[in-house]
Amino acid sequence: MLPKILLTRRWPDAVEAHLRQRYDVTVDPADRPLGVAELTEAMGLYDAICPTVTDRIGAAILSVPNPRVRLLGNYGAGFEHIDLDAAKAAGIMVTNTPDVLTDATADLAILLMLMAGRRAGEGERELRAGGWTGWRPTHMLGQGLAGKRLGLVGFGRIAQATAARARAFGLSIAYHSRRRADAAIERELDAVHVESLEELAAASDVLSLHCPGGPATRHLVNAALLSRMKPTAILVNTARGSVVNEADLAAALTAGTIAAAGLDVFEGEPAVNPALTALSNAVLLPHLGSATLETRTAMGMRVAANLDRFFAGEVPHDRVA
Repeated sequence: MLPKILLTRRWPDAVEAHLRQRYDVTVDPADRPLGVAELTEAMGLYDAICPTVTDRIGAAILSVPNPRVRLLGNYGAGFEHIDLDAAKAAGIMVTNTPDVLTDATADLAILLMLMAGRRAGEGERELRAGGWTGWRPTHMLGQGLAGKRLGLVGFGRIAQATAARARAFGLSIAYHSRRRADAAIERELDAVHVESLEELAAASDVLSLHCPGGPATRHLVNAALLSRMKPTAILVNTARGSVVNEADLAAALTAGTIAAAGLDVFEGEPAVNPALTALSNAVLLPHLGSATLETRTAMGMRVAANLDRFFAGEVPHDRVA
């Protein structure tokens, strides 16, 4: 019999078709989030569950007696939504999908910088609402990127890809990370390492977040850090919503502590803090970082490769627990 696989959400058609050739696949055609009770029940019905970032799989789910599930094939690079310690205790392997999201997410970080700096969202809303009265020299003036400094919080694959793109726009690169990058990478990107996050925030014209989520980085960007930034600065977040204290950010945007923000992720998503949605200087996207057909297909195929190795008795390449 084929191993039974649960996809918690719909995946690109090509990936689902690929998986159905190899496995007994279940997916909810309504594409709705599964509840705790459904995920708990699934632990006894399937050989593998393939969750997404929207599925919170904690100890209560993973500690069910005699689970059938032996693999969580996560669809995404981040895995903060899975209790890895509980998975290990239950003898359940966890994999992720690194590398394949890099280009799409870096592209989106640049998009947010441009949209926030050039007031693109604000301008489109004005036009669609019929409020545009025509070109004039002082209408909706924004700011360019050339000659500015980009500060990267975290310096992994996505941050480095963002830096490479940013240089083409004339930005200089600085970064703060728990581990300093190799000298060769710093030379290639002409990137300057900054010892403290506070120093980076104060010196940056654009501060772009590329750090992991979790307790260690929760509300890393708060009122204290925002107060160190330039009043002309832009904050960009394509990392995790939990990294930003959204109430503090809304207050800073309202007061003019910083000029603008571009956010693709939110702490309580899909709910978004209404204080942010009310602000014209906040560009808000619905978690589109990896949302290209090419990337989402590659993510699914990466999960499929991990499943294939696991059920062949081999260790998957992307094992995280």
